[in-house]
Amino acid sequence: MLSKKIRQYLIDFLVGPLWLQSEGEDRYQRRFDAIGYTDDPEEMKLFPIVIIPSGFFKREYYGTPRTLPELPLAQWRGIPLLFGEPREEWNADRTQLIIHADIIASTYFLISRYEEMCRRSERDDHGRFLGKNSLPYRAGFLHRPIVDEYGEALRSILLESGITERYRLRMEERPTTFSKVNLTHDLARPYNYRGWRSFLRAWLKEKKPPLQALRLSFSADVEDDYYTYPKFLKWDRELCDKLGEDRGQIMLFIRMPSRHPLDKPLYNPRSPYIRRVLAVGAKYKARLGLQCSYAAGHRAERIKQERMLFEKIFRQKPRGLRHNKLTSCEPEDLLQAYFSGFRNDYTMGYADVVGFRLGTARPVKFINPNTRLLTELILHPLILRDLTLSDPRYMALEQAEAEAVATDLVRTTARYNGELNLLWHNDLLSPQAHPWHSVLYRSILRLIEELGTESPVSPTHH
Repeated sequence: MLSKKIRQYLIDFLVGPLWLQSEGEDRYQRRFDAIGYTDDPEEMKLFPIVIIPSGFFKREYYGTPRTLPELPLAQWRGIPLLFGEPREEWNADRTQLIIHADIIASTYFLISRYEEMCRRSERDDHGRFLGKNSLPYRAGFLHRPIVDEYGEALRSILLESGITERYRLRMEERPTTFSKVNLTHDLARPYNYRGWRSFLRAWLKEKKPPLQALRLSFSADVEDDYYTYPKFLKWDRELCDKLGEDRGQIMLFIRMPSRHPLDKPLYNPRSPYIRRVLAVGAKYKARLGLQCSYAAGHRAERIKQERMLFEKIFRQKPRGLRHNKLTSCEPEDLLQAYFSGFRNDYTMGYADVVGFRLGTARPVKFINPNTRLLTELILHPLILRDLTLSDPRYMALEQAEAEAVATDLVRTTARYNGELNLLWHNDLLSPQAHPWHSVLYRSILRLIEELGTESPVSPTHH
């Protein structure tokens, strides 16, 4: 069965903590457990709402293929249901509601990435579990944060049933706008040409005339195709200032070097070229995160070494972690990140399709599906990534299609008070490198500004 700690975390994640009204200045101090997750007759008496377990967590079933949901999925209140039955029933005097839809197991399945643990043999050439193989994609709800939909349905039940009024409860407010916006950029290719190595590449490999190769490699930074930092960081800063310091953040993820072929182009984080990029980032108040090398994505013990190198070079702690090519896919990788001192991971998006990989638009604590233990590592859902939208290997969308998909996901994130995490690379924001990503990114920022002001909230108590 599920531990009490995780059970309470999941219920709180869905509906938020409930507080009893009492006398005195601080009238809401004592918590009230309105929702139980049990089929024990005696324990059921303690709760006005009871969710009946489906058997997903039973020792003899957990971790086996028989726990994987079969398609098509049933619908509970218009939301895809992974486990249990889509029905509810009141007791005779209407003081207790029994919900047979096991939305606790359904939530756990998604936010713990349980499916990926059970299907370890299904990985691409980079060791990633692909979104197109996932249940959310195959069932057609990857674009919906159904965990947040479960929570909204439960909150509505608490209000409409009169339970909040009967027990004089207060629920936390959830505005229909972003809780936070993280504008993140990976410095995978900080420059197109810079230094002697670039000169040799341009001259010997690309067969450019020596003078042209020299000019490309040693001209002013602003003449390099990929030097888009002043442009997009200015856009980012303007938006963050409008959202407010606590709701808008710019992050630059700096990749640590390795000798793996897929960590090319190799650049030295100590180089003056990188220092100049970071000086521009500092001007616009960008925070620094660590992008683990591709090698670390396959040898997790390198994560700690790369963190130590980052701190030695930049004399600060990284604000978060992301893996090169989003290769972090196993629980062991996340545990290694946690033991290496990280408390924020920004890798949680599929490489091949955009959407809600964790089933939610909100940050969630990492639950290890192997051991069913709750950690303090926060997984930040990566909602949109430039390469995923446009790359021929992935979604291969045209500009209008990409904007429609992006608009829908941004609006949905705001609708559920989610944290919007975007990833756009500096090189793709160059019109010379890509025809429309710069235009699309600016359009998304304008939409975020439009939706970023706090909207009216739903009533939370009577």
